[in-house]
Amino acid sequence: MLSIEEYKTAFLQHIEKIFTPKEPIHLYEPIQYILNLGGKRIRPLLTLIATDIFGKDYCKALNAATAIEVFHNFSLIHDDIMDNASLRRGKPTVHQKWDTNVGILSGDAMLIIAYKLLEDYPSEIFQELVKTLSETALKVCEGQQMDMDFEKLQEVSIEAYMQMISYKTSVLIGAALQMGSIISETTKENQMNMYNFGLNLGIAFQLQDDYLDTFGDASFGKKIGGDIIENKKTILYLKSLALSNEKQREELLRAYALNEVDNKIARVREIFQITNADKAVRQLIENYTQKALMILEKITIGDDKREYLRTFALQLMDRKI
Repeated sequence: MLSIEEYKTAFLQHIEKIFTPKEPIHLYEPIQYILNLGGKRIRPLLTLIATDIFGKDYCKALNAATAIEVFHNFSLIHDDIMDNASLRRGKPTVHQKWDTNVGILSGDAMLIIAYKLLEDYPSEIFQELVKTLSETALKVCEGQQMDMDFEKLQEVSIEAYMQMISYKTSVLIGAALQMGSIISETTKENQMNMYNFGLNLGIAFQLQDDYLDTFGDASFGKKIGGDIIENKKTILYLKSLALSNEKQREELLRAYALNEVDNKIARVREIFQITNADKAVRQLIENYTQKALMILEKITIGDDKREYLRTFALQLMDRKI
């Protein structure tokens, strides 16, 4: 097994070779732009690791890893358009830097490219990869629609919210591991256990993202309180409603209606703590993290490789990669 940085270097060199400037420039330049914005590259790294961990050359998974990353960034371009977002990773979004039509068309091209990257795999592996990516892509779209629907609803159940983050975020992390496992030609049982490991880890990661948006510090890398300012129905908000008495519920709803940013963030954060929503969410994060780690025990690999995945998961949750 390589270090995380070694896998990342190999992946970045691969996408640099694939995505070179070509005409029409306004179709391909935005693709290079968003792929070069950075990020942790968690999904492609997991695809490479999953192939390597079952004894196959990780280089065989570079195209599949790139397909996962291209699909992920395609979804980000279209999400940014739907959200009318102006920044992505601190830089102008594609539709802001160019325009909405360019964003839509470049995003469409990325979806096609993601599938084309799988064409060189042997027939049986190709079919499994395409099936996995297609099923995952549809769930991501369903999750995005659920997220948009939630903005118009007064009440959202915790169960519905958990399904939304599972579809919108977690299934792609699971699929990244599954696709690497497919390329390794390990057993179906190992493939599904790798998927479920990623799914639960992805849920924990997204819940932690919600938590850190309110209770994180400068190292989080995002503006603290952004979800509160935008009145998002995050897991903290939903847990707070579920745990509050009538007076606390009214206070939370009033606080969410405030326009003055600093007072709003401080008051909502205080209510999250008074209702113990912060503790409940931390416990939920721990539960899903432990569930992911328990699934590792079912995977047929050596203890050293199991420990590698365990360390990766814990570092990811500790935001060190």
